Amino acid sequence: MKNELLFRKAEEKDVDKIVKMLANDPLGKTRENYRHPLPNRYIKAFEAIQSDPNNELIVAVLKEDIIGVLQITFIPYITHQGGWRATIEGVRTDESVRGKGIGTKMITWAIEHAKTRNCHLVQLTTDKTRTDALRFYENLGFKATHEGLKLKLNSR
Repeated sequence: MKNELLFRKAEEKDVDKIVKMLANDPLGKTRENYRHPLPNRYIKAFEAIQSDPNNELIVAVLKEDIIGVLQITFIPYITHQGGWRATIEGVRTDESVRGKGIGTKMITWAIEHAKTRNCHLVQLTTDKTRTDALRFYENLGFKATHEGLKLKLNSR
């Protein structure tokens, strides 16, 4: 059973490993602040996620090691007859398991989880420069049907 891939809600003790994975890529290196001690804003964000019943920070665990993370947010909409959507963000796998199908299992799990919450749609975004990630999501059936726009705010 210890060799089985498991998914569970993250715990505070996991935040360090999660931030390490988020920072371990070209974009993450420029926007995350992985150091010891970990900046308290990461713990505050974790606490906010944990206290929101429509937000889940999920870790993938293999042999007691955290090897992946994603955040899934469940959002009610007035459109689509009051339907619910799931938004997947912050997907990362540990560099030791990249290319081994872990990401596929994580997204497949998230889609099934969204179904249990009666979501009619799963959506996600990825940076346009992440061409491998775009191809990965397209291979899983995601389609670029909308143009997403973002406006950065200087709130920090």
